[in-house]
Amino acid sequence: MVKLKSVIRKIKIKLCSNEQFIKMLRKEGMTIGKGCNIAKTIVIGDEPYLVSIGDNVRLTHNVQLITHDGSIWTLRKLGLVDEESVLYGRIVIGDNCNIGWNAMILPNVTIGDNCIIAANSVVTKNVPANSVVAGVPARVVENIDVYYKKHKDDLLPTYSMSKSQKIQLIKEQKSDWFGGDKYRAAAIFS
Repeated sequence: MVKLKSVIRKIKIKLCSNEQFIKMLRKEGMTIGKGCNIAKTIVIGDEPYLVSIGDNVRLTHNVQLITHDGSIWTLRKLGLVDEESVLYGRIVIGDNCNIGWNAMILPNVTIGDNCIIAANSVVTKNVPANSVVAGVPARVVENIDVYYKKHKDDLLPTYSMSKSQKIQLIKEQKSDWFGGDKYRAAAIFS
């Protein structure tokens, strides 16, 4: 019966919109603010009620929110703790954060407002507001102002464009990415 419920849940997730998915997570006890975008491929432990997400947060594909420490298994087998012992921890993500693909957030972590967590990072400790973190374990690599200054000249206004509009703009604005040969760029995008 448990396996059937799991299969039904996966089908529901596959078919639902982002808004419906967020509503489902809220029903399971997760606190989620306004304006969030949460990929349906995220992985959440059995304790979604230990996760709190602020406003305008984006959780990308395969982000893992781990609210318990499975390594207690070893202590159980050594007889150091009771067989029923489990170690839990909350995860709090502030407002306006982007958590990159495959990032893992471990128990007892708070991520401040306006943070970027790089893809594949493993966050083991608190992240100060306005930080960009990366790595395993994740560490602060720069603040949000430095990140902005580093990337502001490369930004393209493509977020709401169709695929064909985006291709055209990239071909026009970034032909140097293709050796300066606009014919080569056209061949790559066609």
